[in-house]
Amino acid sequence: MSALPVITAVDGSDDSLRALEWALGDARRRAAPLRVVHVRQYAAWVPPAVPVVAPPAPADDPVLAQVREHLAGRTDLPETEYVALDGAPGATLPELGSDAQLLVLGSRGRGGFASLLLGSNGLAAARDAECPVVVVPRPDRQVEDAPPAGPGPRVVVGLNVDGPDDATLDFAFTEAALREARLQVVAAYPWPIHSWVAPGELVPPTIDQDAIESETRTLAEGFLAPHRERHPDVRAEPYVPPGDAAGHLVAASKDADLVVVGRHRRRLLAPARMLGSVTHAVLLYAASPIAVVPPAPAEE
Repeated sequence: MSALPVITAVDGSDDSLRALEWALGDARRRAAPLRVVHVRQYAAWVPPAVPVVAPPAPADDPVLAQVREHLAGRTDLPETEYVALDGAPGATLPELGSDAQLLVLGSRGRGGFASLLLGSNGLAAARDAECPVVVVPRPDRQVEDAPPAGPGPRVVVGLNVDGPDDATLDFAFTEAALREARLQVVAAYPWPIHSWVAPGELVPPTIDQDAIESETRTLAEGFLAPHRERHPDVRAEPYVPPGDAAGHLVAASKDADLVVVGRHRRRLLAPARMLGSVTHAVLLYAASPIAVVPPAPAEE
């Protein structure tokens, strides 16, 4: 495995401790070092008459001390490093991805509004980091109308047959192999399809739904073939349902080990990094940890 670390950000919240535990497990599976980072945010401006209080030295950082206490006595820890940084978490956390094989965050931190489903720092990291970002949600997320998933560990990945990304599939196959899990590949297709002929007039589709489903499945099998060759021990199962991809991925997240989605590629007329509507919805509502994978560098 790569010598790059698995990085997890902590801030003293229960959410960050859940992310820490997830990162520990993945670092062990990847035989990678673990780097625990606390980004300490302090006021950028104070009135001239107010003295500025310097932050504590890294060795005395109370959040990192809490993590050390939380992990004390464990004998199966990977090589672990503790780092305290000063700055704005929303800007600093994505920068950590340039020196990591994986960045792991909780869905919410100590700041902001408790009612938010996803914190701004997690959103910024998932959008901007150069490495895959895993967001670990709170355990109280509920998923309704989940299809039967079957026993055993399971990784879920979204596949857009109109624009597949090898980096996303490769990450999903790797995680499934590390976990000895089967891989559920969700390749949804839009249905029903209507055509507008005049204001207020919709024409039913002239294309047979079975034909669309069959073509989607054929394309999905073709995109999966090279990854199956590289990971012959991973049982990849295409699931080709009609309708909204985000809804199917959220439903499949129930009892899954991980849901893997891709990030939008940059485009000539839209050069900024974007998550995409499906990825955003999965981050907000999926019940399992969610991995957001940046496009392969050649595609960027």
